Amino acid sequence: MRHIGWIAGTAAAALVAAGAITYAVAEDTGSTAKVPTADSADAGFARDMAVHHQQAVEMSYIVRDRTKNEEVRRLAYDIAQTQANQRGMLLGWLDLWGAPKVSADPPMTWMSMEDMPSGEDGALMPGMATDSELKKLDTLEGEQADILYLQLMTDHHRGGIHMAGGCVAKCTVGVEKRLAQGMVDAQQSEIELMTTMLEERGAKPRD
Repeated sequence: MRHIGWIAGTAAAALVAAGAITYAVAEDTGSTAKVPTADSADAGFARDMAVHHQQAVEMSYIVRDRTKNEEVRRLAYDIAQTQANQRGMLLGWLDLWGAPKVSADPPMTWMSMEDMPSGEDGALMPGMATDSELKKLDTLEGEQADILYLQLMTDHHRGGIHMAGGCVAKCTVGVEKRLAQGMVDAQQSEIELMTTMLEERGAKPRD
């Protein structure tokens, strides 16, 4: 039953947001506009960022149970809520376009990022934590959990910004490009906040 409270809240919000954004996308593309194909940047970004966001939500649930620090818990809640909502939007667009939510192609092919390896031990895309890092986070308590979470989420946001910037450059659906730009702006602001929070704990972001 772990995480049920947060999951219920974020899931409900995501459903509402996804419904609203589906209408926005339909209006934005217009009835005669070309629907993005399964191999387009629009669909690729939606698929990959939905997976990327899911890990951020998972990490935020983990740290919520490992710390009593209200500042960290509040940040984790905000990240979980925002990214669950956005994930609902991304998956809603794929449904609207009739595009698959899972692709046989490796992640990031829509960005032509052959120079960016998938990573090791479960790190699928830029900034994503590895399986061993997630397991470690789930064993820590208090300030140690705070520091690792802030470091992992900083890395995660850096990768997310890179991906969202790619959509801003390559996606064709206006409302999706605007959402991607909003991700860039919001996550950069959160990186600055997390850097300050790490400094207050005698730590810093990882190189």
